[in-house]
Amino acid sequence: MLYKRCGRSGLLLPEVSLGLWHNFGSEDSFSNARQILLHAFDCGITHFDLANNYGPEPGSAEINFGRVLNSDLATHRDEMVISTKAGYKMWEGPYGDWGSRKHMLASLDQSLKRMNIDYVDIFYSHRFDPETPLEETMSALITAVNSGRAIYAGISRYPVPQALKAYEILRSAGVPCLIHQERFNMFDRHAEQHVGSLETPTLIDTVSESGVGLITFSPLAQGLLSDRYLNGIPDGSRMTQGRFLKPEALTPARHAAMVSLNKMAAERGQSLAAMALQWNLQRPAITSVLIGASSVEQLDRNLLALDGPAFSSEQLAEIDRILAPVEPM
Repeated sequence: MLYKRCGRSGLLLPEVSLGLWHNFGSEDSFSNARQILLHAFDCGITHFDLANNYGPEPGSAEINFGRVLNSDLATHRDEMVISTKAGYKMWEGPYGDWGSRKHMLASLDQSLKRMNIDYVDIFYSHRFDPETPLEETMSALITAVNSGRAIYAGISRYPVPQALKAYEILRSAGVPCLIHQERFNMFDRHAEQHVGSLETPTLIDTVSESGVGLITFSPLAQGLLSDRYLNGIPDGSRMTQGRFLKPEALTPARHAAMVSLNKMAAERGQSLAAMALQWNLQRPAITSVLIGASSVEQLDRNLLALDGPAFSSEQLAEIDRILAPVEPM
């Protein structure tokens, strides 16, 4: 595993981090989840990314992670970076959602109890709340750090104008924003695109100029950028469940691009998934790429992205050509 500096901080993160959005909840096999977590750590993945509502049931991914941490990895706590988030719906009522100081700090305290730990390394605002003053949401992150419940503050899925303001609020309070989390993959490249006009900086420009680390999630477009859907929609796949990845995502243009990209990956001696992950990793602004895993074997296959051959400028141009006709997800 290689480790990269997170923005202009002193923290190093593994190039590949493990996200617990799927496969680690109460409806999943705890034994399988434990094996994945231990194998990931043995492979040098030191960063584990959670959120208050990860499951299902909401909160159960944190509970299961805490069980493994305390039974198997407790002596390695100082070798691990554990992150969690608040801002999406976690419980019923007026205080279980969005970005109020009330929700953010109550949620963090609940997360610490579920994982049975005293602090997290990174506490994120999971999304921008247009109804709550940004100063209030950021004040919760500042309090989390100053109270010792978190070491660093981060934000997730913030538009560029609000991100820049958040960076400034945190910086002025002496709690600089460590990291920005955003979706990024071959089918969703909005982080490198100008919004509104060419004068508006891209998100990748923004984090680079602000000294903030960037961690990307959904690098495989929830499985589209793997061999899983090359021949249609298999029974039991995530797409058949229709929760986050819906059948209409598999458009003819997107499928044609998948086939062409898979051919290129084979010529490089890689799987499509490994090439798609490496395509993320080759960008200097990206500190780490978050992957999910449903098995130890899948985790190992994805980690092959770390050993792939470097992209030539011609190959990158060819990828852009393949993707040009595809409507962004």
